[in-house]
Amino acid sequence: MGVNRDKPDLWKADIAESVDLYNRWFLQFAPAAHRNSRSGVTVDVQNAMVESNDLTDVTTNLLKESPSLIRTLRMSTCPPLALDRVAGLSGVSSTFVRRLENGALPFRMKEDILLSNLRAVIRTFKRLLDRDIFVWLDENRIPTEEERHRAALVVADRLCGSIANPIVRNAQERRQLRKITKWLRERGYHPTPQGTKYDEMDRGTYALRLNVPATQETGRAINIPIDVVVMPKSAKKNDMPLLIEAKSAGDYTNVNKRRKEEAAKVGQLRATYGDEIQFVLFLCGYFDSGYLGYEAAEKIDWVWEHRMDDLAKFKL
Repeated sequence: MGVNRDKPDLWKADIAESVDLYNRWFLQFAPAAHRNSRSGVTVDVQNAMVESNDLTDVTTNLLKESPSLIRTLRMSTCPPLALDRVAGLSGVSSTFVRRLENGALPFRMKEDILLSNLRAVIRTFKRLLDRDIFVWLDENRIPTEEERHRAALVVADRLCGSIANPIVRNAQERRQLRKITKWLRERGYHPTPQGTKYDEMDRGTYALRLNVPATQETGRAINIPIDVVVMPKSAKKNDMPLLIEAKSAGDYTNVNKRRKEEAAKVGQLRATYGDEIQFVLFLCGYFDSGYLGYEAAEKIDWVWEHRMDDLAKFKL
C-alpha cells in the first residue's frame, strides 16, 4: 500500500493546500531572497565596472582574465541580451559564449581564433551599450559614485531578473531541507558523520545531498545525488535507507516537463537495488493531478509538506 500515491480522492484538496502553502512562502520570503541576491550581484557588477574602467576599456585581455565579465556586459546593452543572442550577433558559437559566462576559456582553441571571437563579442557589446544607463560615456568623463552605483543597480536588477527562478528555487530548496532536518531531529535522528557512505549509515541517522551509486543499462557506474537519506531507527541489517527528494514548483508547466526525471532516477536505482528501494518525493507547490498520476504509475510515493507527519508512515 502507498501513503499518498494510491489515494487519488485526496489529491484535489492536497493540490490546493500545497499551492496555498507555496504562495504564502513566496509572498513572504521570495522578495527577501531576491534582494539578498541582488546585493551580491550589485557588488559583482561594481567590480566589473572597476576592472573595465567604467566600461570604457573592455579589451580582449580583460575578457581573457575575467571571462565571466560577459554576464555583466550582456546585461549592459539595450536591449539586454540572452546568451544565444550574443552568440548570433557576434557570429560565434553558443558554446563559446556559455563557457565565458561560466568563467572559463575554451579548451584547445587556437590563440588567433580565441582573440577573433573575443573581439567580435566586444564589438557587439560596444555597439549596443545602453548609454542611458552609463550617462558618462557620451560626455567622456569619469562617473560620480552615485552614477556608478545607480548603473550597477540597474544591471544587477537585470541579472537577477534573468535568473529569478533559480534564485527562488534554491531558496525554497534550502527551506525544505531545513524543515525535513527539523522534523527528523525532533524525533531523535542525528546527522551521520561526514564522509559516511549510504550503505554505512547507522540506524537513526540522516545525511543531506548524499550520492547513491547506481548502474546504468550500459553497465556504466554513476552517482545519483539524493537530497535526504535516512536510515530508520527500526531498520534491520542490510535494509536500505529511505531516499527523499525535495521538490517545489511555482507553476504547473515546469513540473510536467520535469516529471520524467524522477522516474528515470528511480528506474536506475531499482535496476541496481531491486524494488525494495524506498524513494519518496517531498512536495510543495504546483503539482497537479497529471504529475501525481504519472509518478503514481511509476510507483513513486510522496509526502506533502503541509502534512509532513506522513513521513512517519515510511517507518521513520
